[in-house]
Amino acid sequence: MELGLAGKSVIVTGGGSNIGRGIALGFAREKASIVIAEIDPGQGQKVADQAKALGAKATVVQCDVTNWDSVQALVKQAIEINGKVDVLVNNVGWTRDLFFAQKPREDWVKEINLNFWSVINTCRAVIDHMVERKYGKVVNIGSDAGRMGEPREAVYSGTKGGVIALTKALAREYGRYGINLNSVCPGVVVPAKPEDIGKESLWHEAMSFLTPEKQKEWSKLYPLGRLGQPEDIANAVVFLASDAASYITGQTLSVDGGFTMM
Repeated sequence: MELGLAGKSVIVTGGGSNIGRGIALGFAREKASIVIAEIDPGQGQKVADQAKALGAKATVVQCDVTNWDSVQALVKQAIEINGKVDVLVNNVGWTRDLFFAQKPREDWVKEINLNFWSVINTCRAVIDHMVERKYGKVVNIGSDAGRMGEPREAVYSGTKGGVIALTKALAREYGRYGINLNSVCPGVVVPAKPEDIGKESLWHEAMSFLTPEKQKEWSKLYPLGRLGQPEDIANAVVFLASDAASYITGQTLSVDGGFTMM
């Protein structure tokens, strides 16, 4: 299927590692022009170089997605670099697994800021531009935790549920302007190589206990018998960001090997 993404201007937040890296490279294969928004510009540049090797235009912009001024600057730079923003992918996310009463309050604040406020900030920063152009695609990375709730991830589950609901509400508000908003909810996603995880990634800490033996054990919980790869998520995101999905909006798609089936 020809997705028609060549030359489209795409922002991917947290595009330097794991799922974000896979998404950025998925757009690179379609020859989109990608802005990788990263708190860690060095990690982002590694991915930008890989995207360029695939024949795409790729630029790294250092950005703190929890900071409104930083997000405004990101969108301004993306427009200066590529002349427009066609697609926004909100990929940044973070949690640390602990039971609710054991988790320190600062972790809750970090989860809310990184998982929910970041999406509010970036959506607000691009929406006027997309309304003016009567065109835009926003794909927010949710989580199965936001659909079903996960023990040891209570506040994270709440923030991801918020992302899903926010996506639906904005899809209702802005559909009349030709803007599509959808959510993709991964299960457990493990990159092929440890170096594909940046130090600020949600999975940087998790990989210390997610040994090959543990991955094999977890895989048994998935009907398809394996954990996810970044490319699995990227394929869904790239499709939803394309005009092939122009009649899809306000939807929540789990890409999780059948773990939730909701």
